[in-house]
Amino acid sequence: MIRKSNAFYGMNSRLSVFFKATLWLGLFTPVTLFAQQDAAKAKKADSIDKVNQLKEVQIRTLKISRRQTSSTPLQILSGEELQKLNSLSVADAVRFFSGVQLKDYGGIGGLKTINVRSMGTNHTAVFYDGVQIGNAQNGQVDLGKFSLDNIEEIELYNGQKSSIFQSAKGFASGSSLYLKSKQPDFSDGRTQKVRAALKGGSFGLVNPSLLWQSKISNSIYSSLSAEYKNAHGRYKFRSTNGVYDTTAVRTDGDIEAMRLELGLNGILPDSSKWRVKLYGYKDKQGLPGAIVNNVFSFPQRMWNRNAFVQSSYEKNTGKYSLLATVKYANDYQHYLNPERITTNGFEENKYHQQEVYLSFVNKLEMTKYWDIVLSADYQWNKLDADLYRFAYPIRNTVLTALATQFKLDRFDIQANLLSTLKYDQTREGPGDPDRKELTPTVMVSWQPFNQKEFRVRSFYKSIFRMPTFNDLYYTFYGFVVLKPEYTKQYDLGFTYLKAFENKLLSQFSIQGDAYYNRVKDKIAAVPANNLARWSMENLGLVEIRGLDVNVQSAWQLTTDLSLTAGLTYTYQEAIDAAPISPNYKNQIPYVPVHSGSFMSSATYKQFSVNYSFIYTGERYNQSANIMENYVMPWYTHDAAVHYNTRFNKREIRITAEINNLLNQDYAVIENFPMPGRNYRFGLTYNY
Repeated sequence: MIRKSNAFYGMNSRLSVFFKATLWLGLFTPVTLFAQQDAAKAKKADSIDKVNQLKEVQIRTLKISRRQTSSTPLQILSGEELQKLNSLSVADAVRFFSGVQLKDYGGIGGLKTINVRSMGTNHTAVFYDGVQIGNAQNGQVDLGKFSLDNIEEIELYNGQKSSIFQSAKGFASGSSLYLKSKQPDFSDGRTQKVRAALKGGSFGLVNPSLLWQSKISNSIYSSLSAEYKNAHGRYKFRSTNGVYDTTAVRTDGDIEAMRLELGLNGILPDSSKWRVKLYGYKDKQGLPGAIVNNVFSFPQRMWNRNAFVQSSYEKNTGKYSLLATVKYANDYQHYLNPERITTNGFEENKYHQQEVYLSFVNKLEMTKYWDIVLSADYQWNKLDADLYRFAYPIRNTVLTALATQFKLDRFDIQANLLSTLKYDQTREGPGDPDRKELTPTVMVSWQPFNQKEFRVRSFYKSIFRMPTFNDLYYTFYGFVVLKPEYTKQYDLGFTYLKAFENKLLSQFSIQGDAYYNRVKDKIAAVPANNLARWSMENLGLVEIRGLDVNVQSAWQLTTDLSLTAGLTYTYQEAIDAAPISPNYKNQIPYVPVHSGSFMSSATYKQFSVNYSFIYTGERYNQSANIMENYVMPWYTHDAAVHYNTRFNKREIRITAEINNLLNQDYAVIENFPMPGRNYRFGLTYNY
């Protein structure tokens, strides 16, 4: 059994009261606290709004320039774009990126993970404010847990971030998703800012949130973000087996979740920067199951608690720069299945995971055109569980990256060599064999013509993903020896950006990439002699050939009327390339050949109307591409209306959304039906 479980439950109860008290007091007291600002400040804030609008334009231009000059494919959603999307969580937003498959198991509480360019969920690292979110147990990050309420920007890099000044973790994955929380900005002279929001709608959703930013001194500021989400998760769906056609209700997708974040940022007298973040999340939820054999209800329950504290320090001294990061994470999961009876009662398992992470990044500017970086990371992971004869694994990982960059006016080349050392231990002694790997990456960005609008980019990256604790130690007693899953990535693409002054079309951009990925020794679960217990094995070879296209445009039709439109398209041929496989040259499961999205927005004075469309083509739910495994294409239409106004010179935003406008019956994962037409309403107050 897990030690200190009673203490955890006690802390769980106290945290629940603390979360709710902080949230509701925060929602109603800040307005009173700060309503006593004098009229002069109000006038000053009102006059500065115009300045802020100009700054938003500058930020947008900066963002597009960053996307254009990146040596690896980069897609960004930030600011107003995120607010306009019909999105409740990060998972909803990343659906609009090209080359992405979101695995959604249905409903507001269903698991949601990201798969980029068909390499698998575990090949995508998720970073929150620059530090990776770890999960040594199964390697997956549930993006449905991350609300957009406190997210300022989402970046998706294929390959890796196009900056050598980053932790060794940043070099160690096939793709990277960066989440940036909202950062305080007191350039307008104010010292306090409050943003309160309330969302509600279908599935019994009630979702209040609070963001409180405070300027403590000229060099220190804080940010407090709190959120509560409750939903019964029930929705109707259609179930058919070719003989019977039934309309049923999904009853196991309920969730109650609370999140609390506290951030402190500061600048020291020597201009160095520091940052501290405390994060707490807890939920209790149902577990939607697969709808088969006319079974529509599932009693399984799960409780999660995630907490971490992370801190970073950055200093620039002449030609030398230092970035130091430290993190401690503590995650707890409790699973209950009343349908299965063991000798001790209902099947009930508890998992306790801990992580310690240290990182040091050193950058030296050799010349005006040449930089060198040495990054070193250490990570310690431990997993406890109350399973019979569990291995109780501990993993020590050391990552070292040597990177260099040559940057000229029209040519940029980056290269890095990553060293990975991994050591596992179990309660019974050594675990999975020690691993030592060297993996290189080369990235190039080139401006072939005098015009800066057009650039060509290309990269090669060799990387792997280590087997998780579940892969190695969960499937049977002892452990299984698995090879890492090796991936080689090749990419060739271009970006084009053009801005037009005093034209109807004010801005146009397009980026396209052709790529080839080769995944060797793919880790997969296969049935053993006992069908109730599967084992993990390295199987075969997967080859992925694809094309991503992303087009964006902005139109200024009149002084008050503006339009934006964006289109993404992905072609992917992801096949089983092992000649000895019975499914040789078949498309791998759940990867569509064609997929894409379309987004448009019209803004007139205080109103904006948004429309989005997502399409996923035909797929197969098993490795064999036969009719029995065929999954039909699906698509959804979403729309939203936003109204911005002022009350006592403070901004108010009212939002009404309708999702799955045509009430389509579809499933992202077979037998996990998605909701039909549903609604959401929101009210946001900025003080």
